[in-house]
Amino acid sequence: MESALIISYSKKVAESLTEMLAQASVIDITTISNGGEARRMLIEKDFDLYIVNTPLPDEFGESLALNIASKGINVVILIVKAELFDEVSKRVEDYGVITIAKPISKSLFWNALKLAIATHKKIKALHKENMKLLQKIEDIRIIDRAKCVLISLFSLTEPEAHRFIEKRAMDMRITRRMVAEEILRMYSS
Repeated sequence: MESALIISYSKKVAESLTEMLAQASVIDITTISNGGEARRMLIEKDFDLYIVNTPLPDEFGESLALNIASKGINVVILIVKAELFDEVSKRVEDYGVITIAKPISKSLFWNALKLAIATHKKIKALHKENMKLLQKIEDIRIIDRAKCVLISLFSLTEPEAHRFIEKRAMDMRITRRMVAEEILRMYSS
């Protein structure tokens, strides 16, 4: 985990969290004191970890945490008063928000941080795999469109069109998608 955004009205808590994140080798740590500023920051930059220490001066922070959790591949830790913990965690846990009750001990935060790091790694790996699969699907669509062009223009069968694309890719030492894109450029209008 490389970057973190701490959203906390309490400077003391923000400093303590910054120190602990630095010990966990988080390189880029930004601190903000209110929800409005955090929402503007979300537009400008993505962080791996978001820590929301409630309450904030302009909002409680729960909706901000949910908003952050719904975007991108990041992890959100929401810090709430002990008496609100059960109620708030019940509302946010389905969105993947990790909730911690105040007062926070160093060991409790450290455990939550380790959980957040593990979660972030898993989410990142799943996102990477998802992107690979989406790329494969797009490759198949383009190759299938090229096959349709070959079938309609040259009266080839589907296996013949497939073989043509594969053979050309092997002969030219390029991907089947590149051959398909070339076919689509040449014969599609």
